[in-house]
Amino acid sequence: MTLPLIDYYKAIESTSQQMLDAALVEDWDEVVRLEGACAVLIEQLRERAAGLDLTVQERAEKHRIMMTILRHDAQIRELVEPWIDDLGQMVAVQRPVQLH
Repeated sequence: MTLPLIDYYKAIESTSQQMLDAALVEDWDEVVRLEGACAVLIEQLRERAAGLDLTVQERAEKHRIMMTILRHDAQIRELVEPWIDDLGQMVAVQRPVQLH
């Protein structure tokens, strides 16, 4: 059974919400796992979307979904940046500086 095209967008939106929820509790392994699931959904969407058009109503829904996904992404990035900075500092401390 093939899902309607808009359902792929909804599944990606749901997964991005789950990623945000995981990031809020600093479950970075889950964020990474869900990012992989999102990539699979996006690839399935690309394959399915070839040659198909959305209705006017579905295009409006797609726009809403895409804006939500972008908001989730921005929130996740805000949560990840301090973690990445901390990781960078740990790596810098462990590596001796070489001067030539």
